[in-house]
Amino acid sequence: MDRTIVLQLTPTHEQATLLQQTLQEHTACFHTVAEEGFTSQCSNGVELHKRTYYDLRREYPNLPSQLVCAARVKATEAVKSALDRRKKGLKASTPHSRVCPIRYDARSYWVKWESLTCSLATVEGRVQLAFTVPKHAQKYIGGKVCSADLCSRKGKYTLHVVVSLPDPLVTPSQEVVGVDLGLNHPAVTSNRHFLGERRWKEQERRIFRLRRKLQAKGIKSAKRHLRKLSGKLFRQRKDHDHVLSKRIVQHTTPGSTIVLENLTHIRSRTRMRKGEGQRRLHSWSFAQFHAFLSYKAQEKGIDVVKVDPRHTSQTCSRCGHQARNNRRSQSLFLCRVCGFSLNADLNASRNIREKHLASLGTSLASGPLSDDLSSHASA
Repeated sequence: MDRTIVLQLTPTHEQATLLQQTLQEHTACFHTVAEEGFTSQCSNGVELHKRTYYDLRREYPNLPSQLVCAARVKATEAVKSALDRRKKGLKASTPHSRVCPIRYDARSYWVKWESLTCSLATVEGRVQLAFTVPKHAQKYIGGKVCSADLCSRKGKYTLHVVVSLPDPLVTPSQEVVGVDLGLNHPAVTSNRHFLGERRWKEQERRIFRLRRKLQAKGIKSAKRHLRKLSGKLFRQRKDHDHVLSKRIVQHTTPGSTIVLENLTHIRSRTRMRKGEGQRRLHSWSFAQFHAFLSYKAQEKGIDVVKVDPRHTSQTCSRCGHQARNNRRSQSLFLCRVCGFSLNADLNASRNIREKHLASLGTSLASGPLSDDLSSHASA
C-alpha cells in the first residue's frame, strides 16, 4: 500500500530563491502545454511532447529536462480532465495554476531518512535540503520512496513523498458494518455507534454568519478579515472528516467490511429548499471523507465498499416494507406494517448493511432485529 508523507522543507534564503525560480519556470511550461492541448483539443501526451518539448527547452535552458517532461505530464492530465468536462456539457476553460507543483521521480530527487535530508533538481543543479516529518507520519519513516511533489504555499515549501509499505497481515473477518452518512448525525453505524460532534454544525454556522456580515460591510478591514478566514472552513471540514473516518475504523473489527452509500451526484438528485440544509448539502465533502476512510481502513485490512442509496431511509430493516411515510421525522422511523420503531439513521445503516449482504447472496446471521427507541436511547 502507498502512503503520502508531507515533509516540511527548511531551505535557506538562497535555496528558497532557487526553489521559487524552478517552480515559476515549471509553471510556465505547464501553461504552455495546457494552452496548446486545450486549444487544439489534444490530450495525447506523446503528441503534446512533440509539439512543445523542444521549444520549451530552448526557452528555459536551465530547467532540467525531467522537469519539463513533468510539466507536460501534469498539463496533459489537466487538459484531459477539462476536455472530458466539456464533452459532458459542463463549463471548462484552459487549465491554469498559480504555482504548479513539481512531480519528481527517481531520476530527479532522493530522500535519506537517516539524515532527514533530500536532494531536488533545480534550475541550478541539485540542491540538498533538510526536512522535518510531522509526528503523525513518523511511523512511515524508512519506507521505500516513490514519486514526490514539491508544493509552495505562502512562502513555505513542502515535499509530498509517496512511500510504499507492505500490506497489513490481517485475518479476514465476516463482519459487515453499514454506515449511514448524514447532515444531522455525521455517521451512524449498524453496530450502534453514533459518531460525530454536535459542535461541528455550530462551528460551520459561526463561520458562515461571520463571513456574511463581513461581506455586507465591504470595507477594507472587513476584506482583510475575510482574507484571514480564507480556507478556514475547508481546513475545519478536513479535520472533521479525519476525526470521523478515524472513529469509524476504530469501531470496526480488523479484516471486516465497511459499507457506505454511493453518494455520487447526490446534489443533483436531492431536492431541498433553499436555506441552511441546502447550503450544508452543497458543501458536504463526502468524496474527501471516503478517501480518508479508505486509506485509514486499508491499514487494518478493512474493505470499504459502496451500495445503491435508494430507499435505504424508507425501508424497514425488520420486515422489508418500503414506504415514504415510514419515516415520520428526521430522527424517527416507524414501519406502517409491522410497527417496528427505531432511530431513522440507525435503521438506514442496517439497510445499507443488508444491501451489501444481499449482493453477496447472504443474509443477516443474527436473525431478525428487535430493537426499539428505548434500546437506542441506552446505546
